[in-house]
Amino acid sequence: MSTEKKTLSKKLRLLHQYYKYTGFYSFVGISLKKAILPIVLFILSIVVLDRFVIDFSEFFVTVTHTYSPYKILLIFFASESLLGLIPPEIFIAWCTETTSPMGYLSLLALLSYCGGIVSFFIGRTILHTPVVYNYCEVKMKKQLIQIRKWGGFLIIVGAILPIPFAMTSIAAGTINYKFKNYLLFGLLRFVRFYLFALAIFHIM
Repeated sequence: MSTEKKTLSKKLRLLHQYYKYTGFYSFVGISLKKAILPIVLFILSIVVLDRFVIDFSEFFVTVTHTYSPYKILLIFFASESLLGLIPPEIFIAWCTETTSPMGYLSLLALLSYCGGIVSFFIGRTILHTPVVYNYCEVKMKKQLIQIRKWGGFLIIVGAILPIPFAMTSIAAGTINYKFKNYLLFGLLRFVRFYLFALAIFHIM
């Protein structure tokens, strides 16, 4: 084995030990367990509601004809910029009834990515407001502690897992995480949208 490979192998082992001892793997495991059930329930609810309660295809057609795509995309962007209160899966499902599903899906992914950037800069300035500062110290204390320990890996988790990406982005901003690294890791947001779209498009 070459010297370079030995050095890389040693660094990876040390990194693995660090994340193991600091509880990163446990945190990711718990997050996955918490995320899987809501995803399964969400998908099952769509199937049940679509078959027995409401025709989602007709519903999204009605929404598409009633509201302009710009208004829907604006609502989505606002949600992704402010704590991610509306599940992105609803908008992904809406894409199936648009004139260009993959085009709108890509636009949603881009808006989500940009919304995360907005959240990042909200985090940069948020601690200057006493009320918001107190909120962060109480409601987001755990996220702030985790991101200080794990940095980019937690941003990756926030980008991929079905948890509000805005929360992770705000936390990254509050600790002045390197913006260029945030932009790089945040690109995995696109991966999440395309993976989830495959499942939802199949169901719809």
